[in-house]
Amino acid sequence: MRAWPLLVIGTLAGFSAPVAAAAERPIVVELFTSQGCSSCPPANAYLNELSQQRADVLALAFHVTYWDYLGWKDPFSLQTATDRQARYGQRFGDGSYTPEIVVDGSSGLVGSYRDDVNKAIAKARSAITTEADVRVVAKDGKVSIDIGAGQGAAKVLLVGFDREHVTPIGRGENRGRTMAESNIVRSFRPVADWRGAPVHIDQPRPDGEEIAVILEAPDGHIVGASRASHPGAS
Repeated sequence: MRAWPLLVIGTLAGFSAPVAAAAERPIVVELFTSQGCSSCPPANAYLNELSQQRADVLALAFHVTYWDYLGWKDPFSLQTATDRQARYGQRFGDGSYTPEIVVDGSSGLVGSYRDDVNKAIAKARSAITTEADVRVVAKDGKVSIDIGAGQGAAKVLLVGFDREHVTPIGRGENRGRTMAESNIVRSFRPVADWRGAPVHIDQPRPDGEEIAVILEAPDGHIVGASRASHPGAS
């Protein structure tokens, strides 16, 4: 498909621990990809590296459905991924294509252009917008979400994703390849609206080995994000 910076100064009047914690949120990097797309493996490999090497990035692989009719049905494709990319395409005015990476909901780039994406991540980090602290706990088949006080409004998005899958591709453009892919989104759904006041949300655990929560502002930009902690059995 084709804010100001938060300055943290310890002596600043009104400084609070929740604001400092919110400032540390990861930059959200969304890759729109498909196992049926021959140009996607380099972007997949890049996302794998981000997921394994960058704690300051929440890297998510959204497998779209529109390649499923061209020789290989991607077992991880989701209509919600296709719909999400279509909304970005309407905002950015460049339609849907693979591989595409969207950084913090604000810019769409060719997913295999590492230099461009790295620059976009650095830009997002230097001008990060974080409207509220987000804390997520997954335990005993449930997810507990706490969002602190802040400015503005956002949709609360619950994401379930798998750490890694290795798939032999039997047909289509990648026939004969074995693809290792990380942080594959298995479920993605809105669970609440946040309007500036603190809120607590309980949800059933979504599909996926790992869990994250994203705050998405009405204009589509990401303004909060956190991975779940897993105390005890989950």
